[in-house]
Amino acid sequence: MSSKRLKNVSIARPFVYGNTASPLGTDRPASASPDHSHSWTVFVRGPNGENLDYFIKRVVFRLHETYPNSVRTIDQPPYEVTETGWGEFDINIRIYFNAVAGDKSITLYHRLKLHPYGEEANKVPPPPVVQSVIFDEVVFNEPTEELFNVLTSHKYGLPSRSTDRSKFSYQAENEEADRLAAAYDKVQAQLRIMREKIHQLEQRKKIMQEQQEKTKEDT
Repeated sequence: MSSKRLKNVSIARPFVYGNTASPLGTDRPASASPDHSHSWTVFVRGPNGENLDYFIKRVVFRLHETYPNSVRTIDQPPYEVTETGWGEFDINIRIYFNAVAGDKSITLYHRLKLHPYGEEANKVPPPPVVQSVIFDEVVFNEPTEELFNVLTSHKYGLPSRSTDRSKFSYQAENEEADRLAAAYDKVQAQLRIMREKIHQLEQRKKIMQEQQEKTKEDT
């Protein structure tokens, strides 16, 4: 395969990373410490759960140092680690790409989420599974012909609508675009109101200055 680089070409591939967590019930894993309250899984995967090993070689998860073997290296899908615990902490995630991508790597940081917050915390009953999932993309600039062919040989696409399994979809993109457009319109309306208030204040200031000048002339 050719190692020639494609100038002025960029190609991106999406992925998601994050964690799910649920309270431990009576059926506790034998390895769970008595003070552990939750089971959780941290992961890197495709937006629809698809396999990414055509460009990812391994994923290394660096857990809190109190965990035995706190650095977990996963060399094949699924790129995930399941554990139990009671506290939230930052997880260092390092993604290594295949040789065709130049053996490069990227580092991400994810805050393990065990408990619902905000509106989720007020739901009755509380959600059985807490999720904290982030959508991201890796961009390969001026890829080799070999890498370009590998990436384009694996088709991908977001689903048209969101599901319980996948929150990332064209529907979600459109809803987010609508929210941003509504927020933009609201800000523009507030700016128009502020400009009008400023104009009125400037007019009042001008009138007061004219009155002061007239008073000086009269005296």
